[in-house]
Amino acid sequence: MAILLCLQSCCCLLGTPARNVEHGLASYYGAEFHGRKTASGETFDQHDLTCAHRHLPFGTRVKVTNLKNSKSVVVRVNDRGPWVRGRVIDLSYAAAKKIGMVSDGVVKVKVEVVR
Repeated sequence: MAILLCLQSCCCLLGTPARNVEHGLASYYGAEFHGRKTASGETFDQHDLTCAHRHLPFGTRVKVTNLKNSKSVVVRVNDRGPWVRGRVIDLSYAAAKKIGMVSDGVVKVKVEVVR
């Protein structure tokens, strides 16, 4: 019986791998930053599917879902930010357009690291 309980608890611990998920506000940046250097050293292109995140490593891909309309986009981290309280990610203009948030400016999102 003790072995069965031990096996059962181990299976629960080894279940699906934990996913990095955040909820918060997303904003976007575009033309005013187009052509400037990002924190990664890349040149920012508002037409690329990229984002700024405070701590995820450069090159990390994340799926961002607009909780208002359930539209999602996968973006690559190439910059740092946002530096406004409550915001968890800044998207490029192209990414913001894909999830239908341009007219709103700031929306509630779910951010999931893509493995």
